[in-house]
Amino acid sequence: MPHKKSKRKSFKQLLQKYLAIKGLDIILVLEDGREIELSKNRSIINDMIVTYDVNNAEKKIPISRIKHVDLYAA
Repeated sequence: MPHKKSKRKSFKQLLQKYLAIKGLDIILVLEDGREIELSKNRSIINDMIVTYDVNNAEKKIPISRIKHVDLYAA
């Protein structure tokens, strides 16, 4: 079990590094198949990605629900 916890922590650290790069377009694919494109105003708080939609409403996405991440240079 320690290996899985360490893997989750390294994923979170890597994700945090990519979220800080404002020139990247980031699309999250969740376990249920939904795709969420993150705005440039995004951050990680605890184990949640916090982003804002076009209406400036806050959206929180648990890191544990992310299946994979697509990154695109803008």
